[in-house]
Amino acid sequence: MPIVESNKVTDSNAVAGNTNPAESSAAVLVLEDGRTFRGRSYGATGVALGEAVFATGMTGYQETITDPSYARQLVVQTAPHIGNTGVNKEDAESRRIWVAGYVVRDAARRPSNWRSERSLDAELVEQGIVGIQAVDTRAITRHLREHKTMRAGIFSGEAAQATDKELLDAVLASAPMEGARLAEEVSIDEAYVVEPADHGWEGEPKFSIAAIDLGIKAMTPVRFAERGVRVHVLPATATLEDVKAVNPDGFFMSNGPGDPATADAQVKLLRSVLDEKMPYFGICFGNQILGRALGFGTYKLKYGHRGINQPVMDRRTGKVEITSQNHGFAVDAPMDGATMAPEERFGRVEVSHVSLNDDVVEGLACLDIPAFSVQYHPEAAAGPHDAAYLFDRFIDLMESTKNGQDAAQAADTQTSNSAKNEDTK
Repeated sequence: MPIVESNKVTDSNAVAGNTNPAESSAAVLVLEDGRTFRGRSYGATGVALGEAVFATGMTGYQETITDPSYARQLVVQTAPHIGNTGVNKEDAESRRIWVAGYVVRDAARRPSNWRSERSLDAELVEQGIVGIQAVDTRAITRHLREHKTMRAGIFSGEAAQATDKELLDAVLASAPMEGARLAEEVSIDEAYVVEPADHGWEGEPKFSIAAIDLGIKAMTPVRFAERGVRVHVLPATATLEDVKAVNPDGFFMSNGPGDPATADAQVKLLRSVLDEKMPYFGICFGNQILGRALGFGTYKLKYGHRGINQPVMDRRTGKVEITSQNHGFAVDAPMDGATMAPEERFGRVEVSHVSLNDDVVEGLACLDIPAFSVQYHPEAAAGPHDAAYLFDRFIDLMESTKNGQDAAQAADTQTSNSAKNEDTK
């Protein structure tokens, strides 16, 4: 039986008149190395193909599945119970669910929370997201850790009746994450503005920034707006002219999906911005783009960092932050202090933050131009707020640049003010 991907979706657990739920709810997860896990369908039924990854957060499943950085990925939740609190409009981090497929162990039979507006299962059905439940997510996670993240497929309903060879062939025919250019697919088509006055700020905005949406989460511009920063969110295809048109005090690049090696247009844009000496802050994909703009390479991690419990050290202050992360690629930069950027016109750069799990580069700081970035998510949706000071650090950088300080002086001011902000919490 050939595998045919269909747009037709059905409720996996509430088929009217179903007299044989075990047969109609059959589902299978197939990894590209041939390992299979059989369970029951969850959400929509059909076929989902993508890269199998695991996320370790014990909370925040709605924020996870609506994070555009998970585009074209099958997310395995390591927390066993998923769906307990249902879903609501407020917690969504973007306009839709972006995961290609969803893998859980024990799906809640019904939500129980005062904020719940509908069940997670119903939301998955509504948006056509194919999932699987009643599988050993611990075994799947261990397999991915020991081997690597890999292409996979979820097959349910009629599609699950195909032979093992047909299922595996469908997985092997799917596109790998390496070489995937996805930011333009998840980005907005038209610019919009997030105003500080709409998020509790009183008085005139302190600064205005241009933020490139490469897969931005909704909470990111909110964190700026809460601090008095007007945010002009621009599409991934924005040009330097588009950026200058909003007369920003600073420039920001967001998180996003795909391989940073494909982001040539965004790297070119950032180099133009850096040449203008405009203050820059990047997170996640924006960190990788800064790395590339400076002339460093990027590489794919074995299984990535995905969850809300990732320890990172700020090497400037010596403080450790527990961070929210979602990335499968990293910057390849020297760890031994300040070094000249391969693109020498941008001067010196240092690795400012490092992962305490595996020594992966978690942040870059330029010493001769006003630019820095981190690999993780300071907006923390979901997750701990240890890294919220980074928004203040960027505001300090814009203030210092406005006052005519050079990059080295600005870096000292940022670090000093960030330490004061942390000490007063």
